[in-house]
Amino acid sequence: MSLVPVDTTLKVPPPDPVQEPPKVAITPCEGLPVRYYFEGGLRRVYPYHYTYNTYCKERWRNRELIDIFTSEFRDREPGYYKKALESGNVCVNGKPAGPHTVLKNGEVISHTLHRHEPPVTGNEIGIIHETDDLLVIDKPAGVPVHSTGRYHYNSVMEILRIQNGGAYVPRPCNRLDRLTSGVMFVGKTAQGADRMTVKLKERTVQKEYVARVKGRFPDGVVVVDQPIMSVSPKVGLNRVRATGKEAKTKFRRLAYYPPPSPTTSTSDEGENARPATPPPSYVNESEGYSIVHCFPLTGRTHQIRVHLQFLGHPISNDPIYSNRRVFGPDLGKNDSSADLDEEIIDRLMAMGRTEVPDIGPVETPKPKPALSTKPPSEQPSGEQSTSSDKGEDKDQVSYRTHFTTPPLLPPGTSASVVEAIMTKEHEAAVAEYQKRKGERLSGEKCDVCGTELYTDPGVHELGIFLHAVAYSDAHGEWSYRSKMPSWARPPKGVEGPTEVPKWVEEEEGKEVVVGDGVVPDIGVDEGDVAKNEKRKGKQGATALVEGVGMIDISAARQAESEDVATAAAGTA
Repeated sequence: MSLVPVDTTLKVPPPDPVQEPPKVAITPCEGLPVRYYFEGGLRRVYPYHYTYNTYCKERWRNRELIDIFTSEFRDREPGYYKKALESGNVCVNGKPAGPHTVLKNGEVISHTLHRHEPPVTGNEIGIIHETDDLLVIDKPAGVPVHSTGRYHYNSVMEILRIQNGGAYVPRPCNRLDRLTSGVMFVGKTAQGADRMTVKLKERTVQKEYVARVKGRFPDGVVVVDQPIMSVSPKVGLNRVRATGKEAKTKFRRLAYYPPPSPTTSTSDEGENARPATPPPSYVNESEGYSIVHCFPLTGRTHQIRVHLQFLGHPISNDPIYSNRRVFGPDLGKNDSSADLDEEIIDRLMAMGRTEVPDIGPVETPKPKPALSTKPPSEQPSGEQSTSSDKGEDKDQVSYRTHFTTPPLLPPGTSASVVEAIMTKEHEAAVAEYQKRKGERLSGEKCDVCGTELYTDPGVHELGIFLHAVAYSDAHGEWSYRSKMPSWARPPKGVEGPTEVPKWVEEEEGKEVVVGDGVVPDIGVDEGDVAKNEKRKGKQGATALVEGVGMIDISAARQAESEDVATAAAGTA
């Protein structure tokens, strides 16, 4: 028998084609270890996949998912949520759900997506006091306390957890608004958090804040006893309402600083600097500003901010309650009605997507169409009126193009010289506008999930002029204070307080109480009224001139120009 060679090589069937995993995960996942990086004074997080798990809220019961997602959440466009629901990216109790799934009490909604967190200030979290089970911190402005909305790793609790390397799980004992800075208590153990939380709920705890507000705040102690109601949780709007919850705050002015001269510099930052916290910029402070000591006796959401707005002295850079584009020129002073609520909510919904909160320099008066030499469509973009007879265009972003009237020059001066001067001023105004521009949709999309991306937040979105300066026990058992923030200290070359004193009660009968929906004219004497009337008389009339902007055409201004021209001709 002949031998036949046999091939003993192991035969392995070819492997099946390997399918690439989807770019967007649709199963619950916690994501890769967080990766922070710092750029432009901001703390940033690389995008990552994340699953939101939320219990059904009371107001969500018996509602369809598509209704809840499109009405409650602003992070993405309604079309994204509809597609996510139709694709099975949303689960209820671990099972894929559709757009018309009706939620019931106790159910858990899970939504996995590619998460893009907004950047926050790069400033460190200050440590005021620390024990084995408690941490007293000085929270920086602009950082949320815990995971909320588009923020997760860029929150105080997550930053502390990652910084301590897992040595303990930080637990907040009190909370501050994202835009507010100041004293906060964090438990390092469950027992420590429970003990401090119980203390903070006792009526013996005293809280003190310091705020920087619009205009000259009245003398003495002003007590605001006005109930507050949540008007729209979606946009975070709270207003004074007779049907709201009891709220009471005491205020005392610590200092008043008049407006600076036009030549005074308001910032020491370089041309390309982007400060990580609000600098002492003169926003919404054409009448100067006051530093106010605040003593809340209740703890309603936005209580201090709402009460200050009601008094007519809102926090000067508050993107909600000091926003003329939303509330108009009176900024909601003494307004407790619901007549404009829907309009206000619509305008706040537009903020962050198509508009910049109007908390900057004094708005240029709206010109009358008859005074313009060209129709609005042909006017320069920075000089168009921001409204029309049919209503204001909520999608238009305006900025002030000229901060002074045209230069006083002798008659016959070449038009090219005037144009060069005004062009330079216009460019400076545009540059200033770009610096205060807010976080908005950039027009770009993520190449992984296709969501629209935002620009970096503006300086005004990284914090407001409100600082929790102290928490203490009324019986003196414990007290923790932080330093006065830089924006509350006196301007360079001006005397004023550099520390916030401990709150001292006013003598009985000397407090001015603002309650029952009535705001008296407090702290205004005849001299102040006369000065204001005189100032108004000097403002005169204005007109919009092509290539120049708003100019003063009052008789006083024309007489002044003639005097200067005559003097110039006499010296020629």
